[in-house]
Amino acid sequence: MRKSLMSLLLVAVALAGCGAGDDGRADQTGSRPVTLALDFQPNAVHAGVYTATAEGLDRERGLALTVRAPSASTDSLKLLAAGRADLAIVDIHDLGLAREGGADVVGVGAIVQRPLAAVIAGPEVRRPRDLEGRRVGVTGLPSDDAVLTAVVAADGGDPDSVRRTTIGFSAVPSLVAGRVDAVVTFWNAEGVALRERGVRTREFRVDKFGAPRYPELVLATTGETLRARPGLVRDTIAALAAGTDQALADLPAAADRIAQASDGDPVLVTAQLEAVAPALEPPLELDRAALKRWARFDARFGILESPPEVEAAFPLLP
Repeated sequence: MRKSLMSLLLVAVALAGCGAGDDGRADQTGSRPVTLALDFQPNAVHAGVYTATAEGLDRERGLALTVRAPSASTDSLKLLAAGRADLAIVDIHDLGLAREGGADVVGVGAIVQRPLAAVIAGPEVRRPRDLEGRRVGVTGLPSDDAVLTAVVAADGGDPDSVRRTTIGFSAVPSLVAGRVDAVVTFWNAEGVALRERGVRTREFRVDKFGAPRYPELVLATTGETLRARPGLVRDTIAALAAGTDQALADLPAAADRIAQASDGDPVLVTAQLEAVAPALEPPLELDRAALKRWARFDARFGILESPPEVEAAFPLLP
């Protein structure tokens, strides 16, 4: 599914030379409009985004930030490539795949500072290698296979003996109903949701079993936007970093904003934000050593064909 997205991105990015707010001109309020596409529906990792807009931290930097929530996780890259967003929050593996396919997409900040993927199993699975011969639900995305392989192999198990079952994005109901023995999903979202429902689980986070620490979600833009409007990019990063700092200083208020934006359960959103909060620090900073470890991991486990050049994928701001 991710591979099929690449041709669309290549066509779209060719049309994106005059993207949203193309020269950074101010709107009628005197602020420069900037559109940010989210990676998914509003959730706890977006606390800094919604705090920045609610508290006017974008306006303080001469910006008028508009947030667009997608209907699917790949939509943010499509919006970015088509020039319908200036910046986007994207999965780091998707960014690597897009660049491998030739798309002019670069990372400029880290939304979270560690992987969010995990293998979450029922209580009878005491350790990852116990998954040999058992059914594990995966979405069908390449990164799921990489996560599962890394986690099981790191515990001395045989990943090839695990029975993979494609369940799409129904991790919670599939595990609760017993259709699978474990799922590859996100510990900060579905993992918390399972605990809040009282479901007993064991959680094997990929950066504790076989993967290095890297930023799962990154802030991205096109190379053209970065070259033409570096000030807009820098100011957006600063606004989001300030928003994240403020959100971390007042988690209840940040959770309330996310619950309102997503029409979600305030109790669940609060629990998810409390779980992911440590991963939001330091806000927006890129660790180049971590990015190089990510590049090697993605190539080693087959997400990418070869390690991407980190300096090109995550260039220094001009």
